[in-house]
Amino acid sequence: MFGKAFAPEYQGALTTLSVNSSLTEVLAVGTEQLRAAEQAGKNAEAARSGLAVAEAHRRLGRVGEADRAWKASYRSAREAGDLGAMAWALWSGGTLARQRGALALARRLLGLAAELGERGGDVVVRGYSLAGLAETGRIQGDYEAVGRLHEQLLAEARRRGEARHTVWALEGIAQMHRNTGAYDTAYALFEEAAEVAARADDRRGHAWALRGLADIVSVRDGDVERALALLSEAEAGCRAMSLSGALAYNHKMRGNVFYRAGRWAEARELYEEALAEFRAMSEPRGEALARLGLAKSLARLGRDRDETAVELADLYEVLGRIGLRHAQEMVARAQAEFGVEPGAAR
Repeated sequence: MFGKAFAPEYQGALTTLSVNSSLTEVLAVGTEQLRAAEQAGKNAEAARSGLAVAEAHRRLGRVGEADRAWKASYRSAREAGDLGAMAWALWSGGTLARQRGALALARRLLGLAAELGERGGDVVVRGYSLAGLAETGRIQGDYEAVGRLHEQLLAEARRRGEARHTVWALEGIAQMHRNTGAYDTAYALFEEAAEVAARADDRRGHAWALRGLADIVSVRDGDVERALALLSEAEAGCRAMSLSGALAYNHKMRGNVFYRAGRWAEARELYEEALAEFRAMSEPRGEALARLGLAKSLARLGRDRDETAVELADLYEVLGRIGLRHAQEMVARAQAEFGVEPGAAR
């Protein structure tokens, strides 16, 4: 049985905040508590409040502010000798690094966070950090290496009755099945994630699960209207919580649905919208995926073949630098689809 979802990153004076609190509220309350803690010389509390500030900035797509906030949280935690708070700050920094496409840095920071969490006896931050490592491997396409870790973390989350982490693990495993063509298995896992998230009142997890379901409904069933309805439901949750990143990925997926349906002009508009959103939050993985969708839509709408070839070759190179092998394979398939030279720019 699962209880209500909670947000362990909201700590100290911020434990009263809900997992569904809007990020603008989290930022306002966190900043207020951080200033009070700093004025009182309470390093441990400053670290805990600073973590919430860092996470709010990160999820709002404010990369520079998030980077400064997690580092300040770590310094305060270190001065207080609080290993758990140090681990949480490193987790935030590692998650931000993954969001920015700095995957080697993400692995290093998340590995340190897991180690400190274990030393400090904080099983939750250890689990979140291992989950971050698993997700980093998953988005790189290293499914064999991280599949077992996803399953292990899912089992641990179920055992502890931790709804939010259970939802995360289900969605990660579902995404790997979806990417390898096991659509029925992926659908069942996304559906379970949506049900657990709904019962636990985890709106963020529910929105991501709905996005996953929409993807399967679109690619497997060709059901455009149901896919769009699922994405609209997910978007409402994203907007209620000011989830900038999730909203951008929602718009990109809406573009995917239109593209698969042959509605290329509508797809182009959605990819352009998502691309602007990803660029505003310095999210290189999302930016590259939106560029890919846009390039394919423009090619279908009559763009010059040479221009398409140059764009796809550049994307192949960009994704290689980030280390996203699965996304590179998507570009290679697009190059084959449009009959242009495979691989990166020469």
